[in-house]
Amino acid sequence: MANSADDQKFCLREVLDTFRLCLSEDKEVSMEHYVAGWRGLVKFLNSLGSVFTFISKDAVNKIQILVGFLNGESGPRYVTIQSMVKYELDNGLVDLNKRGSHPESGCRTLLRLHRALKWLEIFLERLRTSSEDSKTSVMCADAYNVSLAQHHPWVIRKAAGVAFCVLPGRPTFMEVMNVGTPAQVVAMLGEALPLISEVYQITEELYAQNNLLDLP
Repeated sequence: MANSADDQKFCLREVLDTFRLCLSEDKEVSMEHYVAGWRGLVKFLNSLGSVFTFISKDAVNKIQILVGFLNGESGPRYVTIQSMVKYELDNGLVDLNKRGSHPESGCRTLLRLHRALKWLEIFLERLRTSSEDSKTSVMCADAYNVSLAQHHPWVIRKAAGVAFCVLPGRPTFMEVMNVGTPAQVVAMLGEALPLISEVYQITEELYAQNNLLDLP
């Protein structure tokens, strides 16, 4: 069956491989692999129970929108994040002022994932460098407060704060990575995070150059 439990299981190696494929030689970011990387990160969020539902549900929704663009008649324009930004800006498709029923642009949709990626990058880096008895709730809340929180309304920030309090301990996080011992997890995070960081940085600079970082 295509939807077996194994398919739904998170594996850090898969995410590492996907983000490695994300960047071309000239540092273009592949939309297909970016979306695939996010599918893996959603599995990670879901493997921790309902704590992260408020982020994973939104991420799934954004992934579906981007896949729709990739599979649509303008699909070739969405092959890389760079080509998407150029195409949407050149054709006035970016919703600079959110208007009622105006369809979501690829630029705005991806920006939501981009912001969440920063939070996960910071959190996983803290997880990587922390000691076994470090509080994951504190690490996660700190990462959230310096990244995603500034883009969320008060009610979501409040819910997030409560959710982080019930996070499992660090050993559980090491287990859900599905790559072996804690030492192996730390080593693989050491490989994966620079790749995720580079994809984030390239996207950040592209959006900054085009004044897209504050899309409503």
